[in-house]
Amino acid sequence: MSSVTMEQIKELRERTGSGMADCKKALVECSSDVEKSIEYLRTKGLAKAAKKAGRIATEGLVTSYIHSNGRIGVLLETNCETDFVALNESFIQFTSDVSMQIAAMGAQYVRREEVPESVIAAERKIRIETAKESGKPEKMLEKIVDGQITKWLKELCLLDQSFVKDDKRTIFDLQQTLVSTLGENISVRRFVRFELGEGMQKKEENFAAEVAAEVAKMQN
Repeated sequence: MSSVTMEQIKELRERTGSGMADCKKALVECSSDVEKSIEYLRTKGLAKAAKKAGRIATEGLVTSYIHSNGRIGVLLETNCETDFVALNESFIQFTSDVSMQIAAMGAQYVRREEVPESVIAAERKIRIETAKESGKPEKMLEKIVDGQITKWLKELCLLDQSFVKDDKRTIFDLQQTLVSTLGENISVRRFVRFELGEGMQKKEENFAAEVAAEVAKMQN
């Protein structure tokens, strides 16, 4: 059996947010392989989270994020089961990270189930016509468009997006890890994103790209 070092435990804790004991156990189970240990913890976390998903969560926080240039703002409601957890540092950090994620990546829905079928159908129609015009073989069109729609939905829905601070994890992964760590049902309920001049005719500016660039700088 491979020995587990404190450096490995620390790295695993930083990358997953799991407790020291859980990180050590995962490393022991996975022969000190950090990457396999991450998957092990995620699997365990999902199993624990699934058991808590049906529990009522009406406490939590409404948090805000205003980008430093004052051109993008986000209001986010995140729920948990108790006011005790709502004041937990890990919960607060999660809401902060998710608010920044929304500002940077411009999600329009929290989860896939919220996207109206009419919106998906309209997008599919546009993409099929585009694929036809590009000369793609007829028998391949549906498969090509299916892949495009799947990718589009991941970009559209917050929980499916890759985390801007760690693209190996999705926002859903972060949420489920927090559920496992804090022991309560935690759920991103709703958000609203404001962008200065949105919907008005104006010169082309990509404020979301500015936010994403700033997040990248923070990671360096």
